[in-house]
Parts: sequence; C-alpha cells; structure tokens
Amino acid sequence: MADHLSAIVAERVPVPRSIPFEFPDDLDPHWKPDDPEFCAMVNGASLTMPYLEPFLIKTVREAIQGIDDAHVQETGRAFNTQEQHHYKAHRRFNELLKARRYPELAVIEDDLKASYAKLSQRSLRTRMAYTAGFEAMTLGVTRWLIENRVRLFGNSDTRVASFVLWHFVEEAEHKLVAFDVYRAACGGGIAGYFARMIGVFHGSLDVMWYSMRGYKAILQKDGLWSRMRSRLRLAAHLWSFVRTVAPYLLRAALPGHNPRHERDPQWVQDWLAGHARSGGDAIPLLDTRDPVIPVPFASSNTLAAGSAS
Repeated sequence: MADHLSAIVAERVPVPRSIPFEFPDDLDPHWKPDDPEFCAMVNGASLTMPYLEPFLIKTVREAIQGIDDAHVQETGRAFNTQEQHHYKAHRRFNELLKARRYPELAVIEDDLKASYAKLSQRSLRTRMAYTAGFEAMTLGVTRWLIENRVRLFGNSDTRVASFVLWHFVEEAEHKLVAFDVYRAACGGGIAGYFARMIGVFHGSLDVMWYSMRGYKAILQKDGLWSRMRSRLRLAAHLWSFVRTVAPYLLRAALPGHNPRHERDPQWVQDWLAGHARSGGDAIPLLDTRDPVIPVPFASSNTLAAGSAS
C-alpha cells in the first residue's frame, strides 16, 4: 500500500474550475434540434447529478479523514470541489428543463433523493466502492463524448455542449482520485477487490438506470417514445455508447485495474493545457459549427493538430 501511495506523489492535483455557464430562461430543451434522442439522453443523465455528486462528495470527505497520505487528501479535496461545481451547474440546468417543458422529472428526482439517502447508510467500503465504480464508467463516457463530439454536438447550442464537455474533461482529470482514496481508506486484498468489483457495476448501472428513466420520461412527453423511427435513433446512440463504455467497465472489474493505465483522449489533454494557458477568465465556449469542434482556446500549432484528432 505504501508503494502504491508513494507512486502518486508526483502526479498532478485536479484543478477546480468554477465556470459560470449561462443558461437563459428560454433555453430550448431540444438544444440540438435535429437529435431529440441525444438531447433526452444528456438531459436524463443531468437529472442524476445533483443527487449523485453530493453523495460522492460526502463519501470521499469521510474517507480522507482516515487517510494519512497528504497527497491523497489533497486530491480528494480537489475532487470534491470539482464535483461541487458540477452538480450546482447541473441543478441550474435541470431546473430550466422542468420549468420549460418537463415538470414530471420531479418525481424521478424524489426517487433519486430517497435512493441516495438509503445508500448513505451503507458502510464506507460499500459507498467508496460505488464511488470508484461510477468514476471508472465516466472514463468511457468521456471517450464516447469526445471521440464522437462532431456527430453528437455538431450545430448544437454551444452553451450546453461546452458545459457537458467541460464536465467530462474534469472527469478525466480526476480519474485517479476515487480509486486512490478507495485503496488508501478501504485497503486491498481479496475482500477489497471484490467490494470494488461489485462497486463498478453497482455505481455504473445505478446511475444508468435513473438516467434511462429520465430520458424515457422526456421522450414520452415529447411524443417520441412510441415512434419506431425515434426508438431506432435512440438505439443507435445507446449501441454506440455501450460499445465504448463496456470495455472500461470490464477492465475496471479486473483485479489488476488501475485508472493510470487508461489513456486520456488528446482533445482532453489539449483542453486542460489550453485552459491553463488562458488563465481561466473566459467561459470556454465551443464552436459547434466547426467541422472538428476544436478545444475552445487560442491554440499553438501543437494544440491545433492534437485537437483535430
């Protein structure tokens, strides 16, 4: 354990970024008009964040209190600050979705609140395994969104596209934290592995379930759920999603899993480098009309070449 923890001392601490994305009162929930199915998927997933992420924050905060390693504590606090910024932005976005078109989503939010209240009563090991498991899934989601950004976000509302991709860039940036906190607070060995392996599927499938409930309710309200053409478009998105994310979950469930072995997309690396150079003063809005949707920063030749890949 000591060797594992000493190996991360030189690694970068995640950078909390409080970016004031602006969602006007007249925001269209169909923020990509020609793809209501993808909008519903993103909007449904967003519904979970103001309940999931406070749970993650409380769990990591409790876990790092029992850890002596200063680096793991520091990364845990940075993780929590990033997640706090995420869920507050999602809460603003979700309130607009309900006010503009989907008040029915409040029922799902009530179920989310009750579910995480119940989960909060479980052991720290179970809660940290859930946390590390969900974070393993986000690496696959990040790759899916980034590698398919032109197809998924092309000609969409830049405010929503920029908000979603900012969130998942930071998911990639803090990809090590929950895993390291779990190892430091809950130990290794056979018991630690099996609990973490169960957490991979517990955390991932739980969030997927509530996200599915969200997008089903949205498509039903839009009158699309019963239309075969719409269901086929949704199925195509879901197949693309599963094909990318499933290998991440399977690797995360293996005994030798370590998120350090997962390579970040070049676009993510360029976004982080560009934001660092920019000083973080402006809202990083994407040009969703650009044929490659590059990172939203003035780029050097190196960054420009990497962002097009």
